[in-house]
Amino acid sequence: MSQQSARDSVDVLLVEDNPGDVRLIREAFESVEFTVTFHTMTDGDTALEFLQNQVAADSGPDLDLMLLDLNLPRTSGFDVLEAIKDDPKLASLPVLVLTSSEATEDIVKSYDLCANAYLTKPTDPDEFADIGRAVEAFWIDEVTLPPVPS
Repeated sequence: MSQQSARDSVDVLLVEDNPGDVRLIREAFESVEFTVTFHTMTDGDTALEFLQNQVAADSGPDLDLMLLDLNLPRTSGFDVLEAIKDDPKLASLPVLVLTSSEATEDIVKSYDLCANAYLTKPTDPDEFADIGRAVEAFWIDEVTLPPVPS
């Protein structure tokens, strides 16, 4: 995970199986003041494989944050959260759950599995830009994160 004082680019792992939501999320980040590189995975299995390849690299994960849907084919978002929580080299990766579920049990379970934030996808496509600005304002401009374990 990169830690820069003057942030000009951000690497985001986007785990989302709905192509329409992928497009809306990418568009939401077009209005932010930094360049976003998305690594998009459409299911939990490929996300975990991508993360394991990042861990296997000598430098460790080179991601700034992860946007994770819960309702994924094959391996669920909850299983991805659990795998991240259980791997010391991944545990410091900020994970923002971005899902359509408003169910209290999903919110509680996400935080129990160490999600850093729980965001509900807007029903209005125009409101996705608000998510991009909110992520920029808090997770990029304000938060200080721990160094990545080596």
